[in-house]
Amino acid sequence: MMKRVWKILLYLFLTSTVYAGCCRFVMPPITLTQLSSWLGANGLSRDYVSADEISSNIKLAAIASEDQMFPDHGGFDWDAMEKSLSTKHKKRVRGGAASTISQQTAKNVFLWQGEGVMKYVRKVPEFYFTKVIEIVWGKKRILNVYLNVIETGPGIFGVEAAAQHFFHKPAKDLTRREAALIIACLPNPKKYQPTSGERYVQWHANWILNQMSHIKNDPDIVALIK
Repeated sequence: MMKRVWKILLYLFLTSTVYAGCCRFVMPPITLTQLSSWLGANGLSRDYVSADEISSNIKLAAIASEDQMFPDHGGFDWDAMEKSLSTKHKKRVRGGAASTISQQTAKNVFLWQGEGVMKYVRKVPEFYFTKVIEIVWGKKRILNVYLNVIETGPGIFGVEAAAQHFFHKPAKDLTRREAALIIACLPNPKKYQPTSGERYVQWHANWILNQMSHIKNDPDIVALIK
Protein backbone atom coordinates (compact mmCIF):
# COMPACT_ATOMS: atom_id res chain seq x y z
CA MET A 1 0.00 0.00 0.00
CA MET A 2 2.74 2.46 0.98
CA LYS A 3 4.66 1.64 -2.19
CA ARG A 4 1.62 2.58 -4.24
CA VAL A 5 1.20 5.84 -2.33
CA TRP A 6 4.84 6.75 -2.96
CA LYS A 7 4.42 6.03 -6.66
CA ILE A 8 1.42 8.33 -6.80
CA LEU A 9 3.29 11.05 -4.94
CA LEU A 10 6.28 10.69 -7.26
CA TYR A 11 4.01 10.90 -10.31
CA LEU A 12 2.34 14.06 -8.95
CA PHE A 13 5.73 15.55 -8.14
CA LEU A 14 7.12 14.91 -11.63
CA THR A 15 4.04 16.04 -13.55
CA SER A 16 3.63 19.17 -11.45
CA THR A 17 7.28 20.06 -11.96
CA VAL A 18 6.92 19.64 -15.74
CA TYR A 19 3.74 21.76 -15.61
CA ALA A 20 5.59 24.48 -13.69
CA GLY A 21 8.25 24.47 -16.39
CA CYS A 22 5.62 24.80 -19.14
CA CYS A 23 4.07 27.78 -17.35
CA ARG A 24 7.34 29.61 -17.88
CA PHE A 25 6.22 30.01 -21.49
CA VAL A 26 2.41 29.71 -21.45
CA MET A 27 -0.21 30.97 -19.02
CA PRO A 28 -1.88 28.35 -16.82
CA PRO A 29 -5.03 27.11 -18.62
CA ILE A 30 -6.99 27.45 -15.38
CA THR A 31 -6.30 27.57 -11.65
CA LEU A 32 -8.22 25.84 -8.88
CA THR A 33 -9.56 29.20 -7.70
CA GLN A 34 -10.72 30.08 -11.20
CA LEU A 35 -12.29 26.65 -11.63
CA SER A 36 -14.13 27.00 -8.34
CA SER A 37 -15.45 30.41 -9.40
CA TRP A 38 -16.45 29.14 -12.84
CA LEU A 39 -18.40 26.24 -11.35
CA GLY A 40 -19.92 28.48 -8.69
CA ALA A 41 -22.18 31.50 -8.73
CA ASN A 42 -19.61 34.10 -9.77
CA GLY A 43 -18.56 32.63 -13.12
CA LEU A 44 -15.21 33.39 -14.71
CA SER A 45 -14.08 36.58 -16.41
CA ARG A 46 -10.41 36.82 -17.37
CA ASP A 47 -8.17 37.95 -20.21
CA TYR A 48 -4.53 36.96 -20.05
CA VAL A 49 -2.21 39.59 -21.49
CA SER A 50 1.53 39.92 -21.97
CA ALA A 51 3.77 42.02 -19.72
CA ASP A 52 3.88 44.72 -22.42
CA GLU A 53 0.10 45.06 -22.19
CA ILE A 54 0.14 45.79 -18.46
CA SER A 55 0.78 49.34 -17.26
CA SER A 56 3.91 49.92 -15.23
CA ASN A 57 1.58 51.74 -12.83
CA ILE A 58 -0.16 48.57 -11.72
CA LYS A 59 3.10 46.62 -11.62
CA LEU A 60 4.47 49.27 -9.29
CA ALA A 61 1.25 49.33 -7.25
CA ALA A 62 1.39 45.56 -6.74
CA ILE A 63 5.00 45.65 -5.56
CA ALA A 64 4.37 48.69 -3.35
CA SER A 65 1.39 47.07 -1.66
CA GLU A 66 2.26 43.38 -1.57
CA ASP A 67 6.03 42.88 -1.53
CA GLN A 68 8.50 45.74 -1.77
CA MET A 69 11.43 43.35 -1.37
CA PHE A 70 10.28 41.33 -4.37
CA PRO A 71 13.31 42.17 -6.58
CA ASP A 72 15.77 40.98 -3.94
CA HIS A 73 14.51 37.89 -2.14
CA GLY A 74 14.62 34.30 -3.35
CA GLY A 75 10.90 33.78 -2.87
CA PHE A 76 10.78 34.39 0.89
CA ASP A 77 11.57 37.55 2.84
CA TRP A 78 13.72 36.06 5.60
CA ASP A 79 16.45 38.65 5.11
CA ALA A 80 14.16 41.55 4.15
CA MET A 81 14.68 43.42 7.41
CA GLU A 82 18.45 43.33 7.07
CA LYS A 83 18.31 44.55 3.48
CA SER A 84 15.84 47.30 4.33
CA LEU A 85 18.45 48.86 6.65
CA SER A 86 20.99 49.31 3.87
CA THR A 87 21.28 52.57 1.94
CA LYS A 88 20.10 50.93 -1.27
CA HIS A 89 16.80 49.78 0.21
CA LYS A 90 16.23 52.41 2.90
CA LYS A 91 12.98 53.63 1.29
CA ARG A 92 11.38 50.21 1.11
CA VAL A 93 9.07 48.61 3.64
CA ARG A 94 7.78 45.07 3.81
CA GLY A 95 4.38 45.68 2.18
CA GLY A 96 0.94 44.72 3.40
CA ALA A 97 0.65 41.08 2.37
CA ALA A 98 1.35 38.13 4.66
CA SER A 99 3.35 36.37 1.93
CA THR A 100 5.57 37.43 -0.94
CA ILE A 101 4.39 37.89 -4.52
CA SER A 102 6.27 34.70 -5.40
CA GLN A 103 4.45 32.73 -2.69
CA GLN A 104 1.09 34.16 -3.73
CA THR A 105 1.77 33.25 -7.37
CA ALA A 106 2.75 29.69 -6.46
CA LYS A 107 -0.39 29.32 -4.37
CA ASN A 108 -2.68 30.83 -7.02
CA VAL A 109 -1.29 28.83 -9.95
CA PHE A 110 -0.53 25.41 -8.49
CA LEU A 111 -2.41 25.09 -5.21
CA TRP A 112 -5.60 26.08 -3.43
CA GLN A 113 -6.93 28.91 -1.29
CA GLY A 114 -8.37 28.57 2.18
CA GLU A 115 -7.46 28.79 5.83
CA GLY A 116 -7.57 26.34 8.71
CA VAL A 117 -5.92 22.93 8.45
CA MET A 118 -5.63 23.08 4.65
CA LYS A 119 -3.51 26.22 4.94
CA TYR A 120 -0.86 24.25 6.84
CA VAL A 121 -1.14 21.26 4.49
CA ARG A 122 -0.41 23.69 1.66
CA LYS A 123 2.80 25.07 3.16
CA VAL A 124 5.21 22.34 1.98
CA PRO A 125 4.13 22.33 -1.69
CA GLU A 126 3.91 26.14 -1.56
CA PHE A 127 7.55 26.29 -0.47
CA TYR A 128 8.55 23.91 -3.27
CA PHE A 129 6.67 25.69 -6.05
CA THR A 130 7.84 29.09 -4.85
CA LYS A 131 11.46 27.99 -5.22
CA VAL A 132 10.76 26.37 -8.61
CA ILE A 133 9.25 29.49 -10.15
CA GLU A 134 11.96 31.69 -8.67
CA ILE A 135 14.60 29.51 -10.38
CA VAL A 136 12.80 28.64 -13.62
CA TRP A 137 10.57 31.65 -14.32
CA GLY A 138 12.45 34.66 -13.02
CA LYS A 139 11.02 37.80 -11.44
CA LYS A 140 9.45 39.42 -14.51
CA ARG A 141 7.56 36.25 -15.41
CA ILE A 142 6.39 35.77 -11.83
CA LEU A 143 5.06 39.33 -11.71
CA ASN A 144 3.32 38.96 -15.07
CA VAL A 145 1.63 35.68 -14.11
CA TYR A 146 0.68 37.09 -10.72
CA LEU A 147 -1.07 40.08 -12.29
CA ASN A 148 -2.89 37.79 -14.73
CA VAL A 149 -4.22 35.22 -12.24
CA ILE A 150 -5.07 37.17 -9.08
CA GLU A 151 -8.73 37.51 -8.21
CA THR A 152 -9.69 41.17 -8.60
CA GLY A 153 -13.45 40.90 -8.05
CA PRO A 154 -16.24 38.32 -7.83
CA GLY A 155 -15.43 36.01 -10.75
CA ILE A 156 -12.93 38.52 -12.15
CA PHE A 157 -9.33 37.40 -12.53
CA GLY A 158 -6.32 39.40 -13.63
CA VAL A 159 -5.73 43.11 -14.02
CA GLU A 160 -6.86 43.22 -17.64
CA ALA A 161 -10.33 41.93 -16.76
CA ALA A 162 -10.41 44.28 -13.77
CA ALA A 163 -9.40 47.29 -15.84
CA GLN A 164 -12.06 46.52 -18.45
CA HIS A 165 -14.78 45.80 -15.88
CA PHE A 166 -14.21 48.70 -13.49
CA PHE A 167 -12.64 51.40 -15.66
CA HIS A 168 -13.62 50.36 -19.22
CA LYS A 169 -10.08 50.50 -20.52
CA PRO A 170 -7.17 48.08 -21.08
CA ALA A 171 -4.69 47.42 -18.28
CA LYS A 172 -1.92 49.17 -20.24
CA ASP A 173 -3.82 52.48 -19.91
CA LEU A 174 -4.46 52.43 -16.17
CA THR A 175 -3.51 55.58 -14.31
CA ARG A 176 -1.59 55.47 -11.03
CA ARG A 177 -4.81 56.11 -9.07
CA GLU A 178 -6.78 53.43 -10.91
CA ALA A 179 -3.96 50.93 -10.45
CA ALA A 180 -3.78 51.67 -6.73
CA LEU A 181 -7.55 51.25 -6.38
CA ILE A 182 -7.48 47.79 -8.01
CA ILE A 183 -4.61 46.59 -5.85
CA ALA A 184 -6.19 48.11 -2.74
CA CYS A 185 -9.03 45.58 -3.01
CA LEU A 186 -6.81 42.47 -3.08
CA PRO A 187 -7.18 41.59 0.62
CA ASN A 188 -10.82 40.75 -0.12
CA PRO A 189 -11.78 41.29 -3.79
CA LYS A 190 -15.20 39.72 -3.27
CA LYS A 191 -16.03 42.39 -0.68
CA TYR A 192 -14.26 45.48 -1.99
CA GLN A 193 -14.48 47.10 -5.42
CA PRO A 194 -12.18 49.79 -6.86
CA THR A 195 -15.06 52.06 -7.82
CA SER A 196 -17.16 51.61 -4.68
CA GLY A 197 -15.90 54.72 -2.93
CA GLU A 198 -15.65 52.81 0.36
CA ARG A 199 -13.51 54.47 3.02
CA TYR A 200 -11.19 51.50 3.44
CA VAL A 201 -10.54 51.22 -0.32
CA GLN A 202 -9.78 54.94 -0.59
CA TRP A 203 -7.49 54.89 2.45
CA HIS A 204 -5.62 51.80 1.23
CA ALA A 205 -5.26 53.24 -2.29
CA ASN A 206 -3.81 56.44 -0.85
CA TRP A 207 -1.34 54.42 1.22
CA ILE A 208 -0.30 52.48 -1.89
CA LEU A 209 0.15 55.70 -3.89
CA ASN A 210 2.39 57.03 -1.13
CA GLN A 211 4.48 53.85 -1.19
CA MET A 212 4.66 53.96 -4.99
CA SER A 213 6.18 57.44 -4.75
CA HIS A 214 8.82 56.17 -2.32
CA ILE A 215 9.99 53.24 -4.45
CA LYS A 216 9.34 54.40 -8.03
CA ASN A 217 12.99 55.33 -8.66
CA ASP A 218 14.55 52.24 -7.12
CA PRO A 219 16.71 50.76 -9.94
CA ASP A 220 15.78 47.13 -9.20
CA ILE A 221 12.08 47.92 -9.22
CA VAL A 222 12.32 50.11 -12.33
CA ALA A 223 13.99 47.22 -14.16
CA LEU A 224 11.07 44.94 -13.28
CA ILE A 225 8.18 47.20 -14.19
CA LYS A 226 9.42 48.78 -17.44
